[in-house]
Amino acid sequence: MEIKTVKIEKPEDINFILGQSHFIKTVEDIHEVLVGSVPGIKFGLAFCEASGKCLIRWTGTDDQMIELAKKNALAIGAGHSFILFLGQGFFPINVLNAVKSVPEVACIFCATANPTEVLVAETEQGRGILGVVDGFSPKGVEDEEGIQWRKGFLRMIGYKS
Repeated sequence: MEIKTVKIEKPEDINFILGQSHFIKTVEDIHEVLVGSVPGIKFGLAFCEASGKCLIRWTGTDDQMIELAKKNALAIGAGHSFILFLGQGFFPINVLNAVKSVPEVACIFCATANPTEVLVAETEQGRGILGVVDGFSPKGVEDEEGIQWRKGFLRMIGYKS
């Protein structure tokens, strides 16, 4: 077995969700849940089929996000994994529970805009995702000023009242 790191290639401000599912139906079901949850959502989804023709299956509403999804899914190459890129101004917090509710979704590895590396194990059979490195290591522990900043920020962007 060989362990590799695959860096997610994307613009800095673009969010994505990386997960694993168990069936080709994932592509259509995630598409349906996204367009049903957020009117006008821009996204691209790619799914690594793990049997049969073993193709990268894809869908979406935005050509740039679709291309990012296909490119990164091919680089990861782990069976039954999927990667969903959200267009500018769309965030995982608004669709994550809907994606997790899709019956085929087995797990979510990350939902982020951070620089991300995917840890992939490669065997003679194929590839599997071991986990992710999402962003950077902590540089300390927040103090009272940090707590006030966090609370103010969440209220400023409308996620808390």
